Amino acid sequence: MLETFFDLKAHGTTVQREIVAGATTFFTMAYIMFVNPLILSAAGLDKGAVFVAPCLAAGLTTLLMGFYAKLPVGLAPGMGLNAYFAYSVVPALGGDWRLALGCVFLSGILFVGISITPAREWLINAIPHSLKLAIAAGIGFFLALIGLENAGVVVASADTLVQGGILTDPRVLIAAAAFIVIFALAARGVIGAVLIGIVGATPPPLPFTCRRRPCSRRPCPPSRRPSWRCISAARRAMRS
Repeated sequence: MLETFFDLKAHGTTVQREIVAGATTFFTMAYIMFVNPLILSAAGLDKGAVFVAPCLAAGLTTLLMGFYAKLPVGLAPGMGLNAYFAYSVVPALGGDWRLALGCVFLSGILFVGISITPAREWLINAIPHSLKLAIAAGIGFFLALIGLENAGVVVASADTLVQGGILTDPRVLIAAAAFIVIFALAARGVIGAVLIGIVGATPPPLPFTCRRRPCSRRPCPPSRRPSWRCISAARRAMRS
């Protein structure tokens, strides 16, 4: 069924390979579920709401990309843009994240309008190739920094912003071992090398990171109502 629907033979792939690739893509994107709320909650948004919203957006758009466009591409909110939103846009607008979300909505409409016109291709071609490579490299370094910080390889510093962590920390050792395993398997041509490394490195750090928390009656998954209530209150204030 999957082979005929997606025409896998014509693309030189198999169902097994696509399942492994899809699982690998999910695990490499899953960090967004935890990093995104940390960044956006600094701007005043409810952490639970901004945990659920990106999950829904990523899930729905990825399904559309797969079943409608039939392209093996995962879509999710950009990590660079959410940091720009939280630490640049919201402070510039006086700390009002609701107004900032309105600006994001208007920019989204503008981007959709540009996408359905020839201006999209003109804008893409107008960007120098070197700048495209620099943007990709910058995003890659930003994501690498997040990973290194979560692994404890680098830590915050008041003097130099970033400094080296404690290399004997169990998290650092586990991360280093996972990198070695991934590179070794990839060098041998093992399919799913990244997935194997991620799955293998996930259980060992749990005793060092998990802490007993008191029982909570928060809904699972977290509700988006706190953010909607704030937006509704702002609308009523504007009308009055």
